[in-house]
This record gives sequence, structure tokens and C-alpha cells, in this order.
Amino acid sequence: MIETGSIAFWRATLALCFGSFLVFANLYITHPLMPLFSREFHLTPLQASWSLSVSMLTLGISLVFYGPLSDVLGRRKIMIVTLAGGILIGALITQVNSYNQLLALRALQGLFLGGLPAIAIAYMGDEFSRKALLFAVGFYISGNSLGGISGRLVGGFITEFSDWKFAFEVMAVGSLIGLLLFIQLLPPSKHFSPQPRHIRGMLKGLADHLRNPFLLAAYLIGGLNFFIFSNQYSYITYVLSEAPYGLTPALLGMLFLCYFSGTIGSAISGRVAQYVPQSLCILLGIIILMIGSLVTLAGSLSTIITGLLISSFGFFFSHSMASAWVNRHAIKAHASASSLYLVFYYLGASSGSFYLDIFWRQWHWYGVIFGSMLILGATAAIAVWLYFQEKMQPCENKDPITL
Repeated sequence: MIETGSIAFWRATLALCFGSFLVFANLYITHPLMPLFSREFHLTPLQASWSLSVSMLTLGISLVFYGPLSDVLGRRKIMIVTLAGGILIGALITQVNSYNQLLALRALQGLFLGGLPAIAIAYMGDEFSRKALLFAVGFYISGNSLGGISGRLVGGFITEFSDWKFAFEVMAVGSLIGLLLFIQLLPPSKHFSPQPRHIRGMLKGLADHLRNPFLLAAYLIGGLNFFIFSNQYSYITYVLSEAPYGLTPALLGMLFLCYFSGTIGSAISGRVAQYVPQSLCILLGIIILMIGSLVTLAGSLSTIITGLLISSFGFFFSHSMASAWVNRHAIKAHASASSLYLVFYYLGASSGSFYLDIFWRQWHWYGVIFGSMLILGATAAIAVWLYFQEKMQPCENKDPITL
């Protein structure tokens, strides 16, 4: 098994972080462009948000298949092929002539981009020791947030000085270079054991995960938290693009530098979990996310940015712990369990704009925060339930990363 601090550990961790970086850079490139799409294609904020939501939706759907498929065929080859496909579709987006064409290709791109996040943590579970896994998951999720930041910066800055199609061109070229590095760095699987190729068995595995209350609770927490967090950023771009702020696409792209606090949150979460039960770590992250959301109501640009920094830290802290929780409580078919978590995660993000749009149309940003508090209060309650359930029915092995 790969141990913490070894050359193999750093090669594999760096490769997976880099692959994750590429996935989320390509996924989130349209996030700061939504106000621009509204103007260019005459769209409502909800319609413009589909440029991101449709990719998240298809990415989430694809995870149902990639996890079980990798339990049969292996992890590494699927991650490479799907990452290459997502990059190719990104290059084709530069040729579209209408918003409908853009949406169609973004949907197809999401299907490919789902391959790596569906499998990466399961690859770690196969190849890493228990201690190494805990540290690697935190670094890997840091790659998620860094990729999201970079994709938004590319979209915002390049569009400011050229146009959004050129932003996709730059992203495609950079991603191709990154793909070659990913292939070079990622070690072959040595401890993967394929399962029999039976569709019925795959479906039974998914059903077993959904019947596990510890897993289902984590799925709901991850999905509903992202349901709120991702779409708060979508609506805040409209707030800050209008008077009195008037931020340009480049400055809106810089807004997502607030995700750096999330990188810190996910990176330190594993250390905190050595001293605090994981369920309480999840709860702590949700509370921090709620506090950050409320801070944005103060109204000034500085307090909005401060609130987003706090929210990002809390969200990624909670997400990192919920993701590791799934690996801890999955009895078998770990890739299926992890991919099912991400199904809830991305389906939540893809649908959150519909929910928050109701509050946006009635009460603008105050409505968005009110709607957010309703959902986050529910996820906090689920985390509390997990804590008491775990006290009453502890795992056989209390190591927080037991597989």
C-alpha cells in the first residue's frame, strides 16, 4: 500500500489533484460569464445559470455509471479516457453559434468530466494506507477548489480582454498539457480487485448504499450544502455586476478567489478529524457556512467578500469530512458509494438555482440568504442526528478512515 510521505504517495496525490484541477477548471469556466450571457443572448439569470447547471446535471448523472463500471474495469483507464473526452468537448465549444448549441455541448462535456471525480477517491481507497488516505483526500478536494478558482479566473479575465470563446480555447490548450502530465504521474493500480460484471449486482450495490442510513445522511448533507453554496455564487455575480458595485467579468472572476479559504478548510479537515468526531466536523463546517452567508447581508463589498471567504471555508471543510465519511461507512463497492455521494452533490448544485430563483425574484439577495438558511438548518440537523446515531451504534473500528 502507498504510505504517507513516499514518492508514490506524492506522485499519485499530485496526479489526482491535478486531474481534479482540470475537471473543475473546465466545469466552472462559465460561472463568472452568466451576466454576460444574459446580455448577449437576452437571458434571465436562471436561464444563464443553465450554462453551468446543465454540466453539473449530466456530470451527476454520469457518476451513477462510472463508479460501478470502475469496480469492474479498473480506475486508471476510465479516468484518463473521460478526462480526455471532456477536454475535447471544451475545444468544440469554441465553434458554437447559439446558446442552445452551447448548452448541448456543455451537457456532453459534463458526461465526460464525471469520470475522474467518480473514481478518484476509490482509487485512493484501493492503493493508499488508511493514514495516507485521510491526508490525500484533503489534498484532492483542495484540487477541486483550486480548479474551480482557476476556471473562473480564466473565464473572467480572458473575456474581459477578448471574448468568451477565446477563453474556452485557452482552457482547452492548457488542459491538454495537463492531461499529459496526469497520465505521466498517476501510478498503475496494484491493489484493485475487479468485481464480477453483473448489472444486477451493480444496482444492488447502489441500493445497499441508499439503505445505509449513515451513507444516505452524508449524501443529503453533501447534496443540499452544494445546492446552496454553488448557487449563492451564481446570484452574487448579478448583485455585484449591478449598481452600486458594477464589477466587470474580470473582477467577477477574481471574486472566486474566495475559494482559497475553502482550499485551506479542506486541507486541515483531516487533522481536525483526528481530535473531533467526523459528524461534529461536518456540523462545524455547516455552521461556518451559515455564518458566512449571513455576513454577506451587511451590504458593503468588503463584507460580502469576507462572508464568501467564511462560507467557502465552512463548505469545503464540511464537504471533505462528508466525503471521507462515505468511505468510512461503505461496507463494499467503495467506488459506487463515493460516486453516489457525488451524484447527490452535483444534482443538488444543478437544481439549486431553481429553488433560490423563487427567493431571488421576490426579495433579491436577502431572499437568497433566507432560502439558504432553511436548507442549511436542515443539513445541520442531519449532522446532529449522525452524531447521536454514531454514539449509539459505533463502528467496529473507530478509526475515522476505516474502509
